[in-house]
Amino acid sequence: MEAAQPADRTPTDATPPEGQPALGEPAAVAPAPGEPAAVTPAAGAPAAGPAGGKARSERSPKDMALSLLILLVPIALLLAFYRGFLGGDSPVTVDPAPALEQARSANAFPVSEPTGLGDDWRTVNARFRTEADGSTLRIGYVNPEGRGAQLVESNVPAEKLLPAELTEGQPQGAADLPGGLSWQRYTARGNEQALVLLEPNRTVIVVGDAGESELRKLATSLR
Repeated sequence: MEAAQPADRTPTDATPPEGQPALGEPAAVAPAPGEPAAVTPAAGAPAAGPAGGKARSERSPKDMALSLLILLVPIALLLAFYRGFLGGDSPVTVDPAPALEQARSANAFPVSEPTGLGDDWRTVNARFRTEADGSTLRIGYVNPEGRGAQLVESNVPAEKLLPAELTEGQPQGAADLPGGLSWQRYTARGNEQALVLLEPNRTVIVVGDAGESELRKLATSLR
């Protein structure tokens, strides 16, 4: 006769009943309604890093300086070529002859033309315009020192022309220029000064930030 088996003896077959977890493994916890199921990473898989992947290594100051130097060298070469070979710093010159011819053809006032100034006086603008209150000839120059001077000849009434051209310019006395003409010294806008010739049928103004000797030279060159 066989001995009776104890009631609490563990069965030798470890296979779990259908639908139950194997012995020694934790039972999976079912997710709550509306929540995604948890995913267990595979063995040996690396943990996810911060967003954006690996952090980029910072560039050293030396690398940044070299990059900046590489950008500046071609810019400096182009600037040197522009100034040295293309005359980038030189003002654009114009021919004043067409404006002078228009002023003479209009016969609104006697037209004087600068003569003998030399090639280092560059004409940068010249125009003649007729409006309701009169006609005006303007010729702008850059003198040898790189400063500006403008010649204005007009039959616009002086009481209207002078405030427009000189802003709050005030007479400073006679200019004592050769030639017997009564030129007057005037203040002008900013750091400019002016020489003014008042005649019955025209007003002549020489104004600019050029030195007084250069303005006098332009005024006495008028023929």
